[in-house]
Amino acid sequence: MFAVIDVAGQQVKVSPSERVFVPKLSGEAGSTVIFDRVLLVADEKTVKIGNPTITGMAVKAKVLGHLKDEKVIVFKKKRRKGYRVRRGHRQQFTQIEITDIS
Repeated sequence: MFAVIDVAGQQVKVSPSERVFVPKLSGEAGSTVIFDRVLLVADEKTVKIGNPTITGMAVKAKVLGHLKDEKVIVFKKKRRKGYRVRRGHRQQFTQIEITDIS
């Protein structure tokens, strides 16, 4: 069984007892998060597709922790002008574990 959910504008395919990295969520480590924007649910026999979401479906997950991705360097330069800018960015993620699809 698996489901496709909408998390902060991104579609994520999840199944029970799976660990997934999603964009940072507000919630402490150990807390439970419920995603009610379920776009698709599939079993071995049936597939339910939402229009745009499936009413009455929810995915429960446990927050494992918050962490950052690797640093991405943004380097800008204009030749012959002496203009050089070097900036870095680290995207923040939340690791969740899917506990129930119901």
